Amino acid sequence: MKTLSKFVCVLSLALLAGTGFAQNVLDGTFVDENTPNRRVIPYTFLRQADVLWSQRVWRVIDLREKENLPFYYPLSQNANRECLWDIIRGALKSGELTAYEDNSLTDLDLTFAVPLTKAKISEIISPVDSGLTDENGNPLPPVASDITPDKIRGYMIKEDWFFDRQRSVMDVRILGICPMMATVNKNTKQEDTTGSYNNLFWIYFPQARPLFAVKEAFNTHSDAERRTYEDLFWKRQFSSYIFQESNVYNRTLSAVYAGAGTDRLLEGEKIKKKMFDLEHDMWQY
Repeated sequence: MKTLSKFVCVLSLALLAGTGFAQNVLDGTFVDENTPNRRVIPYTFLRQADVLWSQRVWRVIDLREKENLPFYYPLSQNANRECLWDIIRGALKSGELTAYEDNSLTDLDLTFAVPLTKAKISEIISPVDSGLTDENGNPLPPVASDITPDKIRGYMIKEDWFFDRQRSVMDVRILGICPMMATVNKNTKQEDTTGSYNNLFWIYFPQARPLFAVKEAFNTHSDAERRTYEDLFWKRQFSSYIFQESNVYNRTLSAVYAGAGTDRLLEGEKIKKKMFDLEHDMWQY
């Protein structure tokens, strides 16, 4: 028994060596061994013949909502966690993720048509501010700085819902994710309060899953139950609203209900209810 205890003690010290803490100091009650070694759960194989019904929808995860705060915080990286924007930004700089041009103004289905070059990605995530002045009002040289997490207001999600008759379930696959930045007036340097956002780029979600699976997210219920960003998306632990479904006109809800925010939200809830009722009716018959 004494030999086993010594072995466990030596193993714990060895694990602590690369954590950044002082030797013999464990900042917690245990060493996190699960999150760094997490693997992505593969999607269930799906045949086209088994898809009885399918619907493509686009939704927005608004980071101002309380349920979505784990995606927004921390605003600065700490020892255990970093926000979703910091993860995406770091992966783009290292080349781990590929970004695609946003074509939402023309056709949302052209999400992954144009990959962005490293120079273009750098231009987007580190824009050059050329309107700076000193205390005397004299212009300063242009400065390139990274977009900080507090400027990200939400994430646009592109996903396919479908009914799989092989498993008799309604399922969903997220296809893409797009960070949405607050629009800032170039002259006044003030944030636009009308709800206008700047879509930065698209990330192919299946490519990002292995990265999200090893990045810890805050669990509002218990620090002992470690969760990752992959868990949050997989378990649908976020609040969102639908702003478009596939339709013959290829129009968003804002184009149909211009200037009526409440009507757009209610129509998005109708789309959710329609999918829920369809799954219920599948079981009925």
